[in-house]
Amino acid sequence: MAVFGSGLMGSVSGSAVANTVSTGVITIPLMRKAGFPAKFAAGVEAAASTGGQLMPPVMGAGAFIMASYTQISYLEIIAYAALPALLYFLSVGFFVRIEAQRSHAQAVEVDVPSVLEVFKSGWHFLLPLVVLVALLIYGFTPTYAAGISILAVIASSWLSKHPMGIRDILDSLAQGSKNMATTAVLLIAIGLIVNVISTTGIGNTFSLMINEWAGGSLLITLVLVAIASLVLGMGLPVTASYIVLGTLSAPALYGLISEAQVLQLLVDGSLPEAARSIFMLVAPDQVAALAAPMTPVDAEALLATVPADFKITLIEQAIDPMTLSMVLLSAHMIIFWLSQDSNVTPPVCLTAFAAAAIAGTPPMATGMTAWKIAKGLYIIPVLFAYTGFIGGEIDEILRIFIFSMFGIYALAGFMEGYLEGPFGLLGRAVALISGLMLLWPNLPLWVQLTGLVLFVALFAYSRRTRLAVAPIPATSPA
Repeated sequence: MAVFGSGLMGSVSGSAVANTVSTGVITIPLMRKAGFPAKFAAGVEAAASTGGQLMPPVMGAGAFIMASYTQISYLEIIAYAALPALLYFLSVGFFVRIEAQRSHAQAVEVDVPSVLEVFKSGWHFLLPLVVLVALLIYGFTPTYAAGISILAVIASSWLSKHPMGIRDILDSLAQGSKNMATTAVLLIAIGLIVNVISTTGIGNTFSLMINEWAGGSLLITLVLVAIASLVLGMGLPVTASYIVLGTLSAPALYGLISEAQVLQLLVDGSLPEAARSIFMLVAPDQVAALAAPMTPVDAEALLATVPADFKITLIEQAIDPMTLSMVLLSAHMIIFWLSQDSNVTPPVCLTAFAAAAIAGTPPMATGMTAWKIAKGLYIIPVLFAYTGFIGGEIDEILRIFIFSMFGIYALAGFMEGYLEGPFGLLGRAVALISGLMLLWPNLPLWVQLTGLVLFVALFAYSRRTRLAVAPIPATSPA
C-alpha cells in the first residue's frame, strides 16, 4: 500500500520529496509495525515516491515539457508511459515481497473507514483531476486546462462539508502565487541556460563529445547520461535537470538509437531504395551488396563510411517519420527516467534523507537501500533504448512488459539471495542467468521462455526451502 499510495500521490504531485513526507508519515510507521526493518521501510517509501513522477497522467510536469520538446501529443506520451511506470512500481513491489517473506512481516490491523465510505465523502475531490486530464486530452493548452481546473477545485469544495469562502480562495491564490514565483525564477534561469546552449551550439558539441567518448556505443552513452543526470540532480530539481540534460544529450541518444535501426535494416537487407542513394555517393562499390542480408560487422563498417552530415539524411530516408518520432520520444523518456536517480542515489538523495528523518535511520544507509530498491530506474531505460517498448506494436509491448516483469523479479532475487526462501551461490547464478535471458533485448522467444522456466523453478525451490526450514503459521499472510 505504501508503493501504491506513493504512485497515486506522485501522479498528481511534482515533488518526490513532498510525496515522501506526505505519505511517509503514515506508511513508514505502519511498515515498521508490520515487522519490516526501519531502514527498508524508509527506502521503500523513498523509491516509490521517486517513481511517482513517472506515473501518468501528470508525471511531475514531465509529460508537458516532453510534449513541447518532441511535438508529440500529451495523450500519446502518457499512453506510452503507463506500462513502463507500472513496471517500475512492480519492481519496487518485488523487493517488498522478498523482504516481507524474509522478515516474516504480519498484517497490521488499522481502524480506518472502508473505501466506499471514503469515496462517498470525498468523491468530489477527484473532479479537478478529471477536468485537468480531460481538457489536456481534448487538446487544450496546459495553461487553459490548469486555469479551468483551479475553478473546478473551488467548485468541488462547495460539494464538501467545508466549502471555500472568499477568504479561503484569496489565501489559496496567494499561496499559489508564492509557490509559482519560486518555480518561475527557476524556469527563467534554466531558460537562459537552454537558450545559451541552443544559440552557441554547445548542445551539438556536447552530443558529439558523448559520441566520441562512447565510441559509438549506445550502452556507454546511457552510462554517461546517467552519470551526468546524477551530477545535475545534486543541484537541480528533477524537472530542471531533465530540461538541461534533454537539451544536451537527447540529440546524441536519438542519433544512436536511429543508427541502430538503420544497422538492423542493413543486416536484414531491407534498406529502402531512397536510402541506398546515400551509399551511391559515399561507397558506390557497396551498393550492390545492399540488396542482400549482411553480417553485423559488415553493416557497421559500411555505416562508418557515411559522413556525419549525411547520416541525418540517411536516417530520414531509411526510417519512416512515425518511427522516428517514437525514437525521439524514447530518447527523451530515457533522459527523464535517468533524471530521477539523484533522488535515491547517495551522496545527495533528498527523498531518502526525508524518509530517514521520519524513520529515524541513518540517511546514507537509507539512501543505499533506496538506491537498491529503485533499480528499475536503470533497467527500464535500457529497454527503451534497445527494444520497441516505446512505440512498438501492442503485442511487442506486452511481450516486453511480461518478460521484463519476471526478469526484474529474478534480478531482485539475485541481489537479495532470496525469493520465497533463501538460496546460495548456485541459486543466485540461476537467478542472474534467468533475469538476463528474460531482459536481454531481441532474444528469440524460446530463449525467453527458457529463462521463465528457470525463474519459476527457482521460485518453487526457494518456497519449498522456506517451508521446510520454518513452516508458515496458520495466522500469517500468504
